[in-house]
Amino acid sequence: MVLILALLSVLSGVAQAGPATTRDALDRLEEILELRVEDGTLSPDAVLPAILVSAQPRYEDSLSWFSVRAIEALQGAFGSSGLRLCEACMAPRTHVAEGSMRYQAGPISLDEIVRLDDLSRGTATAARSAVWIDEHRGGVAVRIVDLRTGRVLYAQNIDPDLIEVSNTERVYRLSEELERRSRGDAITQAFVDVAIYPGQHISLDWTEQWGKSNAQMSGITISLFDPVFGLGASHYRAVDFFDILVGGKLIVSIPTALVASFGEIGDVLDPRLTAVGIVRVPFGGSNYGGVLSVSTNGQIGLGISLMNISLLPVLP
Repeated sequence: MVLILALLSVLSGVAQAGPATTRDALDRLEEILELRVEDGTLSPDAVLPAILVSAQPRYEDSLSWFSVRAIEALQGAFGSSGLRLCEACMAPRTHVAEGSMRYQAGPISLDEIVRLDDLSRGTATAARSAVWIDEHRGGVAVRIVDLRTGRVLYAQNIDPDLIEVSNTERVYRLSEELERRSRGDAITQAFVDVAIYPGQHISLDWTEQWGKSNAQMSGITISLFDPVFGLGASHYRAVDFFDILVGGKLIVSIPTALVASFGEIGDVLDPRLTAVGIVRVPFGGSNYGGVLSVSTNGQIGLGISLMNISLLPVLP
């Protein structure tokens, strides 16, 4: 009995969370539309005049305020001078022509929206776009469509925490990356390897991806430890298993080479040439990973690899 009551309480809480979630999602909608106008993704010249075709609530508790709040969100982003409300767009429609009469209900077509706008706008400029804003369980869904061409100007599901937006951006970036790899386009990668236990190897790599599937990486490396201040070449191959990078570096010790240029080599910190094997394992989809280094100097080290870092790698 206790379990049943707890379950009913949870379900009741979920049901009541809908309208509260929607209010926050509409706030996010206004903010996102303002950002898209500022960055040029949604040009007011392409959107306005805009006609609000539908502001459809999902919950009964949202009926009294959803449409008004949706209009406020659009006004906040685009202003009020270019917005129109089509109250007939979602109602059943009767079309009378010579010798015929047609009754239609359900979704409205773009041609019908244009016709209704022509009948009601008077001498004003024809609407350029149509807007749909609908409430769903996780927030709101918005769609803005060009009435002249049918092109979707903007479409997004928006929740209070913008999880859907973040997921969409992540999938879009992944698609771009897969397309880039399929074309074989090269891209520069930077790595900082800091292996400190039990041996040490610290170096900075700049590599260029290449090959049919961009699985090869070749470039230059600067060593700061093992060897101390060395310059050389590096090469890696990406393995499908967890995107692991396997490869190595061939590094010339600059201090040892300078000493050798003045005569016989005595006691030096490093040999003239050092080979280092490297295995990098990324941590999920982040720019961090684990690194294993094995050098011909007898150094074996475990540590962290920073991949494509900025000057402040701890910041996104």
